[in-house]
Amino acid sequence: MGAQDTLRCRPAAADQEQIVTAQRKIAVFTGNRAEYGLQLPILKAIKRHPDLECQLIVSGAHLDPYFGRTLAEITKDGFDVAAQVQIDVPDDTIRSTPYAIGSGVLAITQSLANLRPDLMVVYADRFEGFAAIIAATQMGIPTAHLEGGDVTEGGALDDSVRHAMTKLAHLHFTTNLQATNRLLAMGEEPWRVQTVGFPMIDLIVEGNFSSRTDVQQRFKFDLTRPIVLFTQHSVTTEAECSVTQIGASLAALERLAKEGIQVLATYPNNDAGGRRIVVELKKFAGAGVPNFQLYPSLGRRDYHGTLALTLDPKIRIACVGNSSSGIKETPAFGCPTVNIGSRQLGRLRAKNVIDSGYDVNAIYAFTQRCLFDEEFRAACRNCENPYGKGNVGPQVADTLARVPLDGRLLHKRMTLLGETHDGWYR
Repeated sequence: MGAQDTLRCRPAAADQEQIVTAQRKIAVFTGNRAEYGLQLPILKAIKRHPDLECQLIVSGAHLDPYFGRTLAEITKDGFDVAAQVQIDVPDDTIRSTPYAIGSGVLAITQSLANLRPDLMVVYADRFEGFAAIIAATQMGIPTAHLEGGDVTEGGALDDSVRHAMTKLAHLHFTTNLQATNRLLAMGEEPWRVQTVGFPMIDLIVEGNFSSRTDVQQRFKFDLTRPIVLFTQHSVTTEAECSVTQIGASLAALERLAKEGIQVLATYPNNDAGGRRIVVELKKFAGAGVPNFQLYPSLGRRDYHGTLALTLDPKIRIACVGNSSSGIKETPAFGCPTVNIGSRQLGRLRAKNVIDSGYDVNAIYAFTQRCLFDEEFRAACRNCENPYGKGNVGPQVADTLARVPLDGRLLHKRMTLLGETHDGWYR
């Protein structure tokens, strides 16, 4: 019996014990390589929990060969895939996003009807996740949302989508107290909100990433020379500017590479404008620029294994681009970061991040500082991480196992009364 049936038709007292003691079916949706990496600690915790059964729904770029078809990474990690959901993305323009959301809602609805989960878990602010949460909540499936309340202000529609997902979701797991306060200010009931931290920190604390030897051998790094790890996504509302924006970054990287700095670059997400960035990256890689490597995806273990080289003060690493990983994951390694452009404008950040515009000279100079300014590098190694210290997965799994599946969970209340005082609404 799925949650939508359980909540609408309350069982007789004699049947309640069977429902409580049976494993709860937890559908977890992933549509993107970065999102999957962030969910991995939660997936592992659900898989380990004796009272939970994981139903993994894989979609989006995971199934797209153009963006690396990262489904293989999921199966390599030992997870069974309960459903593969194809989402149609017709082209590389802004109109492709609403088309993909509509396609996703229809396809995910069918998968949920087949799987009949008790709870659904959706992450962050991607358009694929937006489609998943629309499908689940409109089917009466209680849905948990991670990373609600974060703010990017970066022009990628992330904030609008993330806040909309918050209002649809029934449970909220936030990465920081500021985010929790925003959810409460949005009228969410306090018992629905839990501050757990950033899930990826679990894996970093465990040391769950490729070894120094492995990444050195795969990428042929010379550890006596500096390394730049580069990922730049499109800004959805500025998709028409994506070629110009990546052009400034590539010009700066060319100067650095010609000076002997090793550059390891990855493809962007499959957002509007992303394919245009891939074209520019491929042209750059084919131009014979020395010390430059390009991969559709590094995989989470090798990505973190490269960042972990920073833990040796003698090895010089900088993270450059506009990925949220440069904001949220690098502090755990003490890795200096250059954040380019507006995509992560409002994101809570540690003191290891330097912000740059789309300016060749600025990107070049700030990257040089990250690699060679010893005082700044030392400050990065000792910076405070605002996203917690780990143990996120077990907290989320325990809540999913214990929360009562009753009408109180499914029927949301708005805590803001809208009272008037001398003409002001509060």
